[in-house]
Amino acid sequence: MTDQSLKDLGAHVAGALGAVVLATDVRLGELMLTVRRDSIVEVLTFLRDDPQCLFQELMDVCGADWPEQVERFEVIYNLLSISKNHRIRVKVRTEDGVPVPSVTALHPGAVWFERETWDMYGVLFAGHPDLRRILTDYGFEGHPLRKDFPLTGYVEVRYDDELKRVIYEPVKLTQDFRTFDFLSPWEGMTNVMLPGDEKAGVAKTGSKP
Repeated sequence: MTDQSLKDLGAHVAGALGAVVLATDVRLGELMLTVRRDSIVEVLTFLRDDPQCLFQELMDVCGADWPEQVERFEVIYNLLSISKNHRIRVKVRTEDGVPVPSVTALHPGAVWFERETWDMYGVLFAGHPDLRRILTDYGFEGHPLRKDFPLTGYVEVRYDDELKRVIYEPVKLTQDFRTFDFLSPWEGMTNVMLPGDEKAGVAKTGSKP
C-alpha cells in the first residue's frame, strides 16, 4: 500500500472508533495506531472484522520501556491482513503495576506473546489464563529488558558438585586490579611472553633463539 492509502486507512479506523484512537502515523511503510489501553480488545476486534481492514493474524506482541515517562511501557501489537496484504502496528501505554487487557480470547496465539512481554518487561495482562515466565527460569528475579535492569542480573545459576543440584547465588564479579595503557595497545604487553613470541624474535634479529 502507498503512504496515502495507509493514511486513508488510518482515517477510516479513527473515524469508526472515535476517541479510542489517540494517534495515527505512517512510518517505514506501515500504519501505526496509538489507542487507549482499556480499549485494546475493541480495537483489535474492529481491525479483524472490518471489511476494509481484515487484520486477522496477530503476528507478535512485544514491549518497549521508556523509564523517563510516567507511562513507561509500550505494548505493541503487530497485525497482518493476508487478504489485503498489508500490516498494521497498534500501541498502548501503561505504567508499572497497571494491567493491559489480555487479547487471548480474540487471538489465542497471544498467550505466549503476552507471557513473553510479562517475563521481559513485567507488564501485567488482565484476564490472561496462564501469566507466568516463559523465557527465564521460574526463580528468576526481575525483568531483563527493562532499561533499569542491571547487565549482570541479580543472581547467577551454577551446578554445585557437592550438593548435586543447581543453586542460585547473588552475582559476584570480583576482578583483580588491572592497569590499562590507553595510549598504545602494545606497551601494556612488553613484560609478557606469549606463545609464538620467539618466532618474532627470529624475524627481527635473523638469529636463532
